[in-house]
Amino acid sequence: MRRRLLALICVTGSLVSGCGLLPGGHDRHTVTVWLMKDSASKEFLARFTEDFERTHSDQRLDIRIQEWTGIVEKVRKALRSHAKDAPDVIEVGNTQVPQYVDDGRLADLTLESMRDWGKEHWLPGLAEPGKEGNKQYGVPWYAANRVVIYRKDLYERAGITEPPKTRDAWLDDTEKLNSGGDQGIYLAGQDWYTLSGFIWDEGGELAQEKDYEWRGTLDTPAALRGMDFYRRLQALGRGPVDSDEEHPPQAGVFAGGKVAQIVAVPGLAQAIVQQNPGLKGKFGFFPVPGKSAARPGTVFTGGSDLVVPQNTDDQFAATAVIGALTGAKWDTELARTMNYVPNKTTLAGAVDGEEGVAAMAAGAAHGRATPNTPQWAAVEADNPIKGYMTRVLGGADPATEARRASRKITESLATDLG
Repeated sequence: MRRRLLALICVTGSLVSGCGLLPGGHDRHTVTVWLMKDSASKEFLARFTEDFERTHSDQRLDIRIQEWTGIVEKVRKALRSHAKDAPDVIEVGNTQVPQYVDDGRLADLTLESMRDWGKEHWLPGLAEPGKEGNKQYGVPWYAANRVVIYRKDLYERAGITEPPKTRDAWLDDTEKLNSGGDQGIYLAGQDWYTLSGFIWDEGGELAQEKDYEWRGTLDTPAALRGMDFYRRLQALGRGPVDSDEEHPPQAGVFAGGKVAQIVAVPGLAQAIVQQNPGLKGKFGFFPVPGKSAARPGTVFTGGSDLVVPQNTDDQFAATAVIGALTGAKWDTELARTMNYVPNKTTLAGAVDGEEGVAAMAAGAAHGRATPNTPQWAAVEADNPIKGYMTRVLGGADPATEARRASRKITESLATDLG
């Protein structure tokens, strides 16, 4: 979008465009797009770039790949910049959007979202963090969420003929699997993303806003019911109560061959097979079960949104890029290429051929994100939910510990509000 004379696109490792003259001597706008490392393959971006420039003869793409480390401050700096090479479109993590909205430097994309992009079908876990009030700032691009990865051979040995569709059946099956030296499930004590889904399923929240103030709500009856289910499920394995799913990495634990189930993104199965090739072909996937068979359980949905800085000099061109990237053609192509969930519930059929991704898509239809406040990052920085879980799993009174954790969440959410 910063005006440059261009002749061609040079797709290199960083996908930075070259410059030159178009046939006939016409100027083309350069649209500078920041995308995150590994969100899309170089081959996908090359195909998209070629198609976009063919169908938008007055625009050229300059796609620049960014690292996740340090990205929040880098984006904030870019949103204040007036440099010629400042980004016009930026990929951001779905739960990061509230931080940038709070800075007041994102373009309002409500009109395009309603008129052109079919926001009524967007995945809620991507759409909700991208809005403030009635205004939409972040446009869903792709999603990923946890499913249950299970050992088909251990299910068969236990006489289980199909994956459970309710939480009660899941508990019963896991108890059957928890025998003969095998763990029915490996669930670390501080896997708070998984706990969040159980809390939401019960109608609870991690925190809620009332009268413009956020408060922790782990001590509500609904949230306590979610924690109680987590406690019962976690006890059917030997997951450590005082650490999360990365300490030790649960892929390595599952690769040891004595675990029947874990809760993780489907892509983790590849890492497990790399560590234990003997498990190749033995995995199945199903959505985290819900309270009834009518729908899967609620899950935390991660992924990315696309935003437009207010300081762009051509918002029309920026929205053209977003419209193309998030439209049905390229969004489903990205999902198939990268094993993601498409951004709309109506596109879930595009990934039916991949068992793990199809399970993700079923869960993502009921996905959620963390509380929609920029201060939530302060909660995660010293996460009181983890300590709460450890104490409850160690036998402490859940109500007492939930009140303590809720107070800490409230204190963190009140940080820097002035």
